[in-house]
Amino acid sequence: MRKGWVWLLCGLLLAWTGAAGAEETIRIGHSVSLTGGASMWGQSEKLALEMLVKRINASGGVLGKKLELVGYDNRNDAVESVNVARRLANDGVVAVIGPAQSGNAIATAPVLEKARIPMVVTTATNPFVTIDKRSGKTRPFAFRPCFIDPFQGTVAAQFAFRDLKARKAAVLYDVGSDYGQWLAKYFEEAFVKAGGKVVAKEAFRTDELDYRAQLGKMKGLEPDVLFIPTSQKEAAMAAKQARDLGLKARLLGTDNWGSPDLIELGGSAIHGGYFVNLTDLADPDIKGFVQEYRKAFGADPVLPNPVMAQDALLLVVHGIQAAKSTDGAKMAQAMAHARGLKVTSGVLTIDPVTHDPLDKPAVIQKVDTQAKSFVFVKKFHPGTK
Repeated sequence: MRKGWVWLLCGLLLAWTGAAGAEETIRIGHSVSLTGGASMWGQSEKLALEMLVKRINASGGVLGKKLELVGYDNRNDAVESVNVARRLANDGVVAVIGPAQSGNAIATAPVLEKARIPMVVTTATNPFVTIDKRSGKTRPFAFRPCFIDPFQGTVAAQFAFRDLKARKAAVLYDVGSDYGQWLAKYFEEAFVKAGGKVVAKEAFRTDELDYRAQLGKMKGLEPDVLFIPTSQKEAAMAAKQARDLGLKARLLGTDNWGSPDLIELGGSAIHGGYFVNLTDLADPDIKGFVQEYRKAFGADPVLPNPVMAQDALLLVVHGIQAAKSTDGAKMAQAMAHARGLKVTSGVLTIDPVTHDPLDKPAVIQKVDTQAKSFVFVKKFHPGTK
């Protein structure tokens, strides 16, 4: 009988010490694409977050506890992103960084909202990441540190009209992508408002790589600029096919172009193209981050994801510290009122109404295939004339 009590007490002690050990860390989830076409950004996100977590823990952690990063590969798939969100909720994370892609983030948001776990996406720019499309209300647990597509589409249109002096534009987009559909819409609206005309708007379906039929329709209309809001692979293929057909329009894209694969796949056809991005290696605000990343991993970060991932984590840390709690609702309330927060990309202020950042700039980059790099052109702030 006495031996039984001893074993019972040992079991209770082990359970108690195990629970106490679990409480020694604050678990932060990471939903990220580590395989597939977006994996180069996802891998860079992961490394940047690990680097920041290490630095935060070395400085004493958060509320006296170490941060623990718990990440899973969502394979850049909406269904798998939902599975990852459920798994992270079961793992006891207090917040989730990611996903990076708008469709995956929109699918994930209701799961984490039900679990009352704040989600801070990295580069998901669709407005309906933080706004429920059906109700029109702000999602209470969804946030982002990056600009949104209406601004990105407007920047692309303004740059085309004012800087490239384009008056006729054509658009090639993926009809199966929320990202592509909405950016095509915002670009067209802003370009027409500026005084231009969209002479052709052609769509293709996800995973299609032959756009000759669509591009052939555009050639005779002689657009000054061809806007391609797609990932680097589709943009590179479209550039090659456009040049093969003799389409001479300037090429213009969005933040999904910002990959070394764009240059490798597009070659000389993509040379001289422009695209909108969230940041640039030459941006003085991220100089320290770039140096730290290079020293740690011997390579440049694949922008913009690693920078936005660190911004997202710093917003979560702010929420915990300001709330003095890891309760999801208290953290979300504190994050919604973040003002002048120092983050990797500069300074972050969250709009408490939309949970989007205020005054988040965009940069224009130019593709230089000869130097195998992207060249900084200019920076656009909201309200730039």
